[in-house]
Amino acid sequence: MSYSSSLLTLFGAGGGGAIGDPILNALYGNSSGAAAGSDPVQALQTAEQNQTQDVALTAAQPPIARDIAAFKSAVDAATSPAQLLANPTVMKVLLTASGMSDQIGYTALATQALMANAADPKSLVNQLTDTRWLTVNQTYDFATKGLSVIQNPKVLATIANAYAEQAWYQSLNATTPGLSNALQFRAEASTITSAAQILGDPVMRNVVTTALGIPPQIAFQDINAQEQAITSRLDITRFQDPKFVASFTDQYLIAMQQQSMGAQAAPSLDSLAVQAGGLVV
Repeated sequence: MSYSSSLLTLFGAGGGGAIGDPILNALYGNSSGAAAGSDPVQALQTAEQNQTQDVALTAAQPPIARDIAAFKSAVDAATSPAQLLANPTVMKVLLTASGMSDQIGYTALATQALMANAADPKSLVNQLTDTRWLTVNQTYDFATKGLSVIQNPKVLATIANAYAEQAWYQSLNATTPGLSNALQFRAEASTITSAAQILGDPVMRNVVTTALGIPPQIAFQDINAQEQAITSRLDITRFQDPKFVASFTDQYLIAMQQQSMGAQAAPSLDSLAVQAGGLVV
């Protein structure tokens, strides 16, 4: 995903295991997520309003606080990137904070991708289709800067906040399908410049293809056909318009609600779109 908005703000960069789902479900049973079947657009607005306080609440919870404390301790004691990345808690926190918790199980790949020299066009990180790896690699630049970036106190604080933020994001989908993706998409939509960028980021891909009604099977087609499926339905430059982004995100949430409720049980997309301000495409 998308990369965490907190890390994007800090570094100005572009673009598995979830964190204890039972714990998060218990913590957020009455939080900003809407109840299943309720208005997903309202749930998004509520989540945005409550985000700062809910992320702070998440950071204070013992499981999250323990992970963050262990991460900071390991970073302080590390003598090399290889030693640091061999620590499972470090990898868990770093990837989760970067919006890549789905990759935690791929330890060998993660280590190679993060330690690769991004300046070498033949390096592994430049061959991966998931553009998040390149973004995280360039952010920390272990290959040329060693531990200097990640041991910066400001960076450590940002990672800690991003970890709690991602834990909070993961809690939202239990009550409103797609809500975490919607929040992250709205925060990063203005950075989108091409269909290739959309396809290379799992969050952007999910939001855009779902909102446009493009079936998941499109992934089996060649990349040119996938890009055409998007650009033939969407003027990507419109993501520079906050009103369009808001309407597009609402359309995504409505589509996700319909998928979760089932075609027969859900209200029609057109009727819900009227409530949300109309379809945008």
